[in-house]
Formats: sequence, structure tokens, C-alpha cells
Amino acid sequence: QVQLVESGGGLVQTGGSLRLSCAVSGRTFNNYVLGWFRQAPGKEREFVGAKLWSLTITYYADSVKGRFTISRDSAKNTVYLQMNSVKPEDTAVYYCAVGSRRSYAASDFGSWGPGTQVTVSS
Repeated sequence: QVQLVESGGGLVQTGGSLRLSCAVSGRTFNNYVLGWFRQAPGKEREFVGAKLWSLTITYYADSVKGRFTISRDSAKNTVYLQMNSVKPEDTAVYYCAVGSRRSYAASDFGSWGPGTQVTVSS
């Protein structure tokens, strides 16, 4: 059983920055994938980016590429989502999730955190 808890959400102005954290605990596997997703009101859950835990492979959605960066602190079992140059369309609840293979689909990620709200003001 894997537990995930996001933190760091809040209100930020357009063009600003925010860093989200995802603390991971419980049973994991060496090759698991840590993904970030987001869901805006009235929209489906959307892939943001993901990192293969044991490798240096990180991949992003086109909508955030060049603005968002995923990093990890292995000692703290925590993954971060650094959000720069944010836009109003980045407003959403952000979730971290764990999967067993590289994927962009939410259905391939089996354990989810409760989410953290990010609001970008214009």
C-alpha cells in the first residue's frame, strides 16, 4: 500500500512560481513511476508530467514543457513539481500518483494523493 500526500498549493499571480511537494510512503517498487496530474472544474483529469523513480527519465505534457520541472529528493522520499511562468489555465487541483510503467494515462496510475489546489490569478 502506497500513501501519497501533496502540499504546497495556493494562490499565485500570472507569471509567478509555485513548488508542489508529494511525500511518498509505504510499499513501493524500485521502478515505479511518480506522476503529476491536474483537474480543473468541469474538465477531465489531465497528465502534467512524470518521473521514473530509479532512472533520470522525466516526461511532460506539451502544455507545461519548459515551464514545469519534476525533481526528487530520495532521502526524503519526496517528489517536487516546480511550476514557473504560471498561467490562469494552470488553475486546477494537482494530484500525484504512482504507477508501475511509463504512461500518460491516469488509468495506469493506481495510488493517488488527495490533491492540492493551485489558483493562478490574472
